[in-house]
Amino acid sequence: MTLDSRRATGIGFTAVLMWATLALLTAFSGAIPPFQLTAMAFSVAFIIGLGLWGRAGGQIALFTQLPWPVWALGISGLFGYHFFYFVALQNAPPVEASLIAYLWPLLIVLLSSQLPGERLRWFHGLGTLVGFLGAALLITQGQGLSFSWQYRWGYLAALVCAGIWSSYSVLSRRHGAVPTVAVGGFCGGTALLAWVCHGLLETTVWPQGNQWGAILGLGLGPVGLAFFTWDYGVKHGHIKVLGALSYLAPLLSTLLLVLTGLAEPTWVLGVSSLLIVGGALLASGDFLRW
Repeated sequence: MTLDSRRATGIGFTAVLMWATLALLTAFSGAIPPFQLTAMAFSVAFIIGLGLWGRAGGQIALFTQLPWPVWALGISGLFGYHFFYFVALQNAPPVEASLIAYLWPLLIVLLSSQLPGERLRWFHGLGTLVGFLGAALLITQGQGLSFSWQYRWGYLAALVCAGIWSSYSVLSRRHGAVPTVAVGGFCGGTALLAWVCHGLLETTVWPQGNQWGAILGLGLGPVGLAFFTWDYGVKHGHIKVLGALSYLAPLLSTLLLVLTGLAEPTWVLGVSSLLIVGGALLASGDFLRW
């Protein structure tokens, strides 16, 4: 494990920290329709991308010379994930849909073993599985699950959602030569498609007061800068460790909701904390060894 790889993994982990603020900022954004909220947040992310592009020299060739598969991967990854996530939530109970969608960290660990130079060790798989069990307990709040055939299309959409994000993350590593600043272009394409979906499927609800700040926060953090740091992490860092550490996002998200008074601390939070943190430490065994 090189120092550069550790640094890249640390940068990628900041995305997990930013995703932990997603639920809180979304709650503060109010009743903005999902595609409108996505479009507004990714528009902010696109502006971030323009700033990074300017710092990199501002040459249009950076984007025009990208192969079409890279564009397809980037936009389908960012927009496809959100599209199918919203479809899942609209066609299945949120608890079951969210749990299925959160299979993506486990899939990242499994799929990344097919990458050149990557090897799946027993503690990677076991640690990530323990983390998933902790996330499952946290999401269900210990109430169990009630899968029903009538929600099959919602479940399928959630599974597609998990497959899209895990595939996007793993395949991004195969395009490691593509500079991270290119993510700004993917954010722009995602914002455009989200605006189209909003126009076709939703009624515009304009934010009021502090809601603007929450939307700006989304675009600057969990639905913005996080995608840039995640891209750098999965391309240059320890992708299996990042997959395992991703289960910290729902845990930290719940802790933020508790600290802000939007949720109550429960025994479920304590047990799931032990499972998620323990699983992350187990899966990060070779990363933690110097």
